[in-house]
Amino acid sequence: MKTKPSAKISITIAAAKMIPLAVRRWIANRIGGLGYCLSLKHRLIALHNLMRSFPEKPLDEIVAIARASYKSFALVFAEFPEILCLDRNNIRKWVSVRGLEHYEAALREGKGVVLITAHFGNWEMGMAAMALLSRPPTFVARVLDSAILEEGSVYIRSTVGIGIIHKENAMRPMLRLLKQGEAVKMLIDQNVAAYEGVFINFFGRPACTTSGVALMAMRSGAAVLPVFTNRMPDGTYLTEIGPKVETVHTGDRRRDVATNTQNYATIIENHIRKYPEQWLWIHQRWKTKTCQAKE
Repeated sequence: MKTKPSAKISITIAAAKMIPLAVRRWIANRIGGLGYCLSLKHRLIALHNLMRSFPEKPLDEIVAIARASYKSFALVFAEFPEILCLDRNNIRKWVSVRGLEHYEAALREGKGVVLITAHFGNWEMGMAAMALLSRPPTFVARVLDSAILEEGSVYIRSTVGIGIIHKENAMRPMLRLLKQGEAVKMLIDQNVAAYEGVFINFFGRPACTTSGVALMAMRSGAAVLPVFTNRMPDGTYLTEIGPKVETVHTGDRRRDVATNTQNYATIIENHIRKYPEQWLWIHQRWKTKTCQAKE
């Protein structure tokens, strides 16, 4: 349901929209490049992550991917206000959607759908396209540190029908939505504490990953579908929705959670390998350690 913005949010969005998209993208590219140069800590994290993930790549290519990753993330913010201009009539000029039939078939099963994705490309634009062309999902996200950004993001998403569930204590409301046959979308590519997840292999290293998707799928019978939105060279987007991922359910709960979570992570890794410059490499994805994983 569309929310009503405060006067402050309305003014802020109006000011942002006064700047043409091409100019916002130019600014975002410059900010991304500057961020790479000035942020020593995060630059080193990105370079370390890339060198460990792609040991076969030469250093100059690693640096180029890291720089592009900064710019890709900055572009998400520059492009976000454009969602306000989208509707069912013009969305295909912005976003091409491949695999929408997988999403609609999963919805027809009536057990709910969990869409899994990563901080990759422009996940916000892809979610808006799915909301306009089919049934809007509910997005699971953390509360932003800035109250203005939080209110603004909730409002912009709501204009295309996207609801929000905050990550804290999210399991019950998500299960409720799945029971009603609805869809939820989750970013599952970030590090979690050991008590929140399971360790799986991600780019050849143990990575602690949320077990929530596997637990929900096993409990509710919901379909799990991967979705990624790639930024194309011409400034448009391609959203790719994959077929349903089989949920392994042998009765060994612990092993099944680990197996299912590994399957999701492998899908995400394989997609990132195709377009590494569009993933958020500055995140400390491998921060949580096991005794065996300590370096």
